[in-house]
Amino acid sequence: MKGCLTAYMLSHQIPSFGTTTPDCNAELYHPQRGVDAMRKVSLLILAAALWQQPAAAQSDAADRFQLADVFQLELASDPQISPDGSKIVYVRNFMDIMSDRRRSNLWIINYDGSDHRPLTTGNSNYSSPRWSPDGSRLLYVSSADGSSQIYVRFMDDGQTAKLTNLQLSPSSITWSPDGNWIAFEMMVPTPASSLVQLPPKPPGAEWAKPAKYIDRTIYRIDGAGYLPSGYTHLFVLPAEGGTPRQITSGNFNYGGPLNWSPDGRSIIFSANLNEDWEYDTNNSEIYEVSVADGSLTALTDRKGPDNGPALSPDGSRIAYTGFDDRYQGYQVPHLYVMSRDGSDRQMLAQDLDRNPQALKWKSDGSGVYFQYDDRGNTKIAFADLNGNVSTLVGDVGGLSLGRPYSGGQFSASNNGRFAYTESRPNHPAELAVSRDGSTEGTRLTALNEDLLGHKQLGAVEEIWFESSYDGRQIQGWIVMPPGFDPSNKYPLILEIHGGPFANYGDRFAAEIQLYAAAGYVVLYTNPRGSTSYGEEFGNLIHHAYPGNDFHDLMSGVDAVIERGYIDEESLFITGGSGGGVLSSWSVGHTDRFAAAVVQKPVINWYSFVLTSDFYTNFTQYWFPGNPWDHLDHYMERSPISYVGNVTTPTMLITGEADYRTPISESEQFYQALKLQKVPAALVRIPDAPHGIANRPSNLMTKVAYIIAWFDKYRAKAAPTSE
Repeated sequence: MKGCLTAYMLSHQIPSFGTTTPDCNAELYHPQRGVDAMRKVSLLILAAALWQQPAAAQSDAADRFQLADVFQLELASDPQISPDGSKIVYVRNFMDIMSDRRRSNLWIINYDGSDHRPLTTGNSNYSSPRWSPDGSRLLYVSSADGSSQIYVRFMDDGQTAKLTNLQLSPSSITWSPDGNWIAFEMMVPTPASSLVQLPPKPPGAEWAKPAKYIDRTIYRIDGAGYLPSGYTHLFVLPAEGGTPRQITSGNFNYGGPLNWSPDGRSIIFSANLNEDWEYDTNNSEIYEVSVADGSLTALTDRKGPDNGPALSPDGSRIAYTGFDDRYQGYQVPHLYVMSRDGSDRQMLAQDLDRNPQALKWKSDGSGVYFQYDDRGNTKIAFADLNGNVSTLVGDVGGLSLGRPYSGGQFSASNNGRFAYTESRPNHPAELAVSRDGSTEGTRLTALNEDLLGHKQLGAVEEIWFESSYDGRQIQGWIVMPPGFDPSNKYPLILEIHGGPFANYGDRFAAEIQLYAAAGYVVLYTNPRGSTSYGEEFGNLIHHAYPGNDFHDLMSGVDAVIERGYIDEESLFITGGSGGGVLSSWSVGHTDRFAAAVVQKPVINWYSFVLTSDFYTNFTQYWFPGNPWDHLDHYMERSPISYVGNVTTPTMLITGEADYRTPISESEQFYQALKLQKVPAALVRIPDAPHGIANRPSNLMTKVAYIIAWFDKYRAKAAPTSE
């Protein structure tokens, strides 16, 4: 489940409470904190106990992916190809074991893979590289001075200059076509409201912390915490540095991507500027704002989201995505093109039935590049202005280290070349390139070869099976333990994705590889409600979640058991967020599992929609109305209603700072299980939001507890021959 507040969500797409998106780096949701030494010691003791093996198995364990390897993982993100297609600058992400944070530097490489070298070094964060239109300069954001600022690098001699001295972090930085100006967005604080004015405290007095007075509808966001008072606005800045000038106003959030007009006089973007935007959350439009005076022109007017605008090179057309809102849980946006003034709107790729994202015009204006998910695999495609779609490459992704979620990035040059992040089950995101007319990519980097090249990873095999509910074909993947022998019997973990409107695929997943390294066969699937199979499949759970997706999951378990290598007395189930919903639902509907670990779940939909951060969305799109008007519906879909049936030993894991699926949900289920005298445990992760595993040590902690709980209830300590 996506646990971060993203520009995509702010642009009024319905939030899932699940997966981490590629733009959600740990820094946004986890402010710099000191490392808790005692926690580290406890983790090391737990890890040592978990991985203790007989002497004969020591060498085998060293050849497997282990907990401590999480700190050695690297991944490529945000690849930016130069306008002439000759070079790529990308963000190289690594884990800093001393600060327990993801860090990043900028690296550059030629299109042919030569001359691979760093542009920045150190343990700060460098991000958002953006080439100037002529390729002579590179913008980027750095926190090297202690706060996020915009820098420029001159590519001929490597000289750099700091352009800003901002108090808050900039995003969506964009060059003007002539290279003389930069646009970006940034939060603008507003005075916090208060009803009272207390008398001043005496000098040196230690009073209690001041009360938080809250009167806003959306007042806290998972990962970001309680929101400061303010709104996101657009700014312009001279490319040589100076004072940024705010060009939008009002109590609204203005968002990227930003598109300069060819003459540099205006910027095109999307935003929800309705007076009732906090409740009418999914109703954004495409706007054009004058740089000179801030005057706004709305270019679209439908009821529903119009997002992600991309202006054609000559400025005559705008490509964008959107749909007519029908208040369904899952609605597939379509690809549109319209004239610059908003007229002559046409839907392209009408038969695609997939979600196009990250629109980029071809340099000659003949069509639009975009990426989309199809059957658990992310692809880059091109749509011409007649609506013909050709897929260029697949295997885009690898930005979610923990679990095999979708999410990749690409950029295109002026000569038909493009760069993208590429992932397969045996490695996280690497840098790859391709070009128009080719259906294959070339991987340029091997960032994890030093770590993973000599290790035995679990082999990943695709599986299709019929749902026992209605015979629909469901896709999944089986991960085998290293050294797998089909004549042996192995314990099985069913790992369920969140969202629920998200998808797993054939991508690298550190958590799943750790389960396999511990001797488990792992099954992960895309049950009904998953994305990348079209709108009809996604909406099979509309106002019916959880429900028949349970039968899809159990059918997957049965299909793996039929292969003959699973110990049916050692079946286990886990999942996070939406997967936590389904794992807690499952143990209330079957006793076939030896143990369960329910991660950051929703247990009671009534309490969830009244405590979660995006409650105005959930009540509108996931349910027929407010809970007090539809009590039976809410409770019928709540796992807490079936807790009296549970006999499965169940552990719950949730972050204490989770505002998406608050820890009170886990506490309800834990205490209900204790009242039932069912073996249960509750693991609370201090300071962690919904994205528990955003910090490397928390990923290790989460996996260690899950394996330890399952090992406790395994019928056999190791696979045995029949």
